[in-house]
Amino acid sequence: MKTLLKVESLSKHYEGRRGLVGRLTGAPHTVVRAVNDVSFSVERGEILGLIGESGCGKSTLGRAILRLHEPTAGRVMFDSKEVTALDAPALKALRRRMQIIFQDPYASLNPRRTVAQIVGLPLRLHGLASSEAEARAITARICERVGLKANQLDRYPHQFSGGQRQRIGIARALVSNPEFIVCDEPVSALDVSIQAQIIALLLELKREMGLTYLFISHDISVIGYLADRVAVMYLGEIVEMGPVEAILARPRHPYTQSLMSAVPKVEASGRRARIRLTGDLPSPLHPPAGCKFHTRCPLALDICRSTAPLRETVGEGHIAACHRLGEDISLLEDGAA
Repeated sequence: MKTLLKVESLSKHYEGRRGLVGRLTGAPHTVVRAVNDVSFSVERGEILGLIGESGCGKSTLGRAILRLHEPTAGRVMFDSKEVTALDAPALKALRRRMQIIFQDPYASLNPRRTVAQIVGLPLRLHGLASSEAEARAITARICERVGLKANQLDRYPHQFSGGQRQRIGIARALVSNPEFIVCDEPVSALDVSIQAQIIALLLELKREMGLTYLFISHDISVIGYLADRVAVMYLGEIVEMGPVEAILARPRHPYTQSLMSAVPKVEASGRRARIRLTGDLPSPLHPPAGCKFHTRCPLALDICRSTAPLRETVGEGHIAACHRLGEDISLLEDGAA
């Protein structure tokens, strides 16, 4: 397969200071390393799942790739074009091919615009329709494809359910006929039954339109169902990445193992014991020295507290960053039922 997206040493840092109530404000006294030196590639037609806890930098990374947030350092290459070096007109032209589906279907739609106006906006911005009649016809067609009805085009977002609103967001992302879509936790705000419908729709659209996804989630069971490869993110860095089968069968990083332990296991032989990490996710304002996971890792050594581990190859297409990769050690054990 051909590489469609390549991310090289991408970082996104924010400068600010702590205010009276602990909020981050604009003065340059502290640096938040939301994304730090991240590198990976996505093949055309692939689904790369990006997983991690809330606050680890997943959404910031997705937005930095699209330059919705300007990266602090690094490069993004899309179909051999350097996204991070484009001027505003060139970036606008490329955005037709790179879209995003947002997490919150309630906050991501303009409540003062109708479905026809929301979904049809990319057509007007990129000059993809020669008339209003053509724009409405394209909008109606794509809305029907995602499960909405043509007679709903003149309704407003508040007249729809959460699942229907997310379908509107999907239609808006698809109407310009993109090649690559960042799916930023598109099902996390929905009921479980609706989640399954939206995931099935996204997979159908991928097959029909030849789409490539970066699918962001905090739910490893969702990622395991639809992704081809998985990248595990912790505190702004990728700690493990590889084929989904390899990650699910034998996760090598202790953090990935802790995520795996949260997946329900229903087998006659027993159940999997939950790995409970001690402490909270450290603040990106003051990240730990050495391995950033050592403050919560039950396998941490003295070297973990002082030296950051290098990424090592542990299998075909499978890399991880941990000082204990050479040892046959795992936190995952099956307990009795």
